[in-house]
Amino acid sequence: MQLRMKEKYQQEVIAAMMGKFGYVNRLQVPRVHKVVINMGVGEAVANPKVLEGAMLDLAAISGQKPVSTKAKKSVAAFKVRAGMPIGCRVTVRGDRMYDFLDRLFNLALPKLRDFRGISTRGFDGRGNFNLGLKEQLVFLEIDYDKVDSIRGMDISIVTTARSDGEARELLALMGMPFRAG
Repeated sequence: MQLRMKEKYQQEVIAAMMGKFGYVNRLQVPRVHKVVINMGVGEAVANPKVLEGAMLDLAAISGQKPVSTKAKKSVAAFKVRAGMPIGCRVTVRGDRMYDFLDRLFNLALPKLRDFRGISTRGFDGRGNFNLGLKEQLVFLEIDYDKVDSIRGMDISIVTTARSDGEARELLALMGMPFRAG
């Protein structure tokens, strides 16, 4: 496994962040703590087999086994009862996280149709960034012929930054293609 993103963080990003924000210690520099990938599968209410396909896709994308998420409340309009499996998620940390971010920034996002960059509106005020993808096919690990249906996913990048400005600079230095302006 090639860890280009981790090496880039250690050799370039830390020095640039220390220069810009005036940190005196390398450990003060914000870092990416974890990446959470969530896939909601509403069709699982009618057909529980659909969830298995989503879990296989998520396992191929992340490199580790996802867990199924269950409904917290019953919603009669959607025919959902509390405790029914309606999605899956995976939390990626360490080397797998850097590998996933490398593939996301350099391979998957540029494959999006009419891609002009990621909007900076996905920050939550605490230094974390959220983005949604409309289809899982942008990842090279997904075999187009084996996909039963196109599903979207939510990706949350959790950082140790104290503010959105620090987190934006961290992600930009790591290679996230933000939209200019």
